[in-house]
Amino acid sequence: MIPAIIQNLNRGVNLLNSIDDVQYRDNSTAPYYSSIGVHMRHVLDVFDCILRGLESGMIDLSDRKRNEMAETHVDVGMDYFKEIKIRLLELENEDLDQVVKVRDDLGLGMVTANYTLAAALIQAHSHAIHHFASIGYIISQLGISLPDGDFGYNPTTPKKNLQ
Repeated sequence: MIPAIIQNLNRGVNLLNSIDDVQYRDNSTAPYYSSIGVHMRHVLDVFDCILRGLESGMIDLSDRKRNEMAETHVDVGMDYFKEIKIRLLELENEDLDQVVKVRDDLGLGMVTANYTLAAALIQAHSHAIHHFASIGYIISQLGISLPDGDFGYNPTTPKKNLQ
């Protein structure tokens, strides 16, 4: 599981290696006017919430750092990716079946549910892919090339033959 998550996060790193700060923070794309950096920071914040909550057994997905520097400066975003990947690699000896409490605000207030650590990581991984797909739309509007053909694609999504 961890290698697949790291592989996907590396797709984000590859994109950051190919853009500058102006492109990273450009929020001119309708309809949501969010930037590549905002999406990247948000994706990493979810992983950070999981990793910070492990010690107490309470993962609060609403307790995100929202570091503005990580969403406006490529180098800070790269450092955030590096930090999250290192911390994920430290989970390789963890019991992924351990039960943790996960809380979040679903729109009508806070809800808490029991998850396994594996389930929380799977959710964060799928969430990252979803946001990478949104980033794919943004970069296409900005005239930036996708870093690779799998960026933003869920592995279970059939791909159309574009030949």
